[in-house]
Amino acid sequence: MKRGKRYKEAVKLLEKGKEYEAKEAIELLEKFPKTKFDETVELHVKLGVDSKHADQQVRGTVVLPNGTGKTLKVLVFAKGPKAEEATKAGADFVGAEELVPKIEKENWFDYDVVVATPDMMGVVGRLGKVLGPKGLMPNPKSGTVTMDVTKAIEEIKSGKVEYRLDKTNIIHLGFGKVSFGAEKLLENYNTIMDAIIKAKPAAAKGQYIKSVAITTTMGPSMFINQK
Repeated sequence: MKRGKRYKEAVKLLEKGKEYEAKEAIELLEKFPKTKFDETVELHVKLGVDSKHADQQVRGTVVLPNGTGKTLKVLVFAKGPKAEEATKAGADFVGAEELVPKIEKENWFDYDVVVATPDMMGVVGRLGKVLGPKGLMPNPKSGTVTMDVTKAIEEIKSGKVEYRLDKTNIIHLGFGKVSFGAEKLLENYNTIMDAIIKAKPAAAKGQYIKSVAITTTMGPSMFINQK
């Protein structure tokens, strides 16, 4: 893969094979050559679990103290008073059965998170094949199947992120923008890592955190000494 000039300049700032302290790595991000846009800072955590086993799943949500730097669009499936409540709470889209053909046939995905009241899950379940692969299916574990739609919307809008294992037992997520500065990024980083450590399944054996790396959208990865 051909790397650009900025990437090569950033690599020169790194020590080959070094594991950085989180604070040191995040401070280094600010020294990377700047791009024309505000890059997302990404976290990649490899865990010593087997995601094929239900009792070793790692999944949850956490509200970042400084948000993500991205304003998420929220779609809420609700009816009656709960639909009105969702609109007042700042949902970008609110609806019920009439949204099913729009999503299925028109490929409508102009939203980042889907919230549903429990009574609407029969309707939302029909969209499992299209919402599931995009990671948009509402789930009680992530707080997106709830009667408290106001709380769900407020948390999502204020910087709530979901972390979950992929098939290779790695958690990938963005935890802010380069423009946040080192202090705010470190706060967000520590909040996520604490949540992932607390989510360790009882069935997990041996070393739980295998590796931790941070990077920017266009930058090289730095491995973190997470002991």
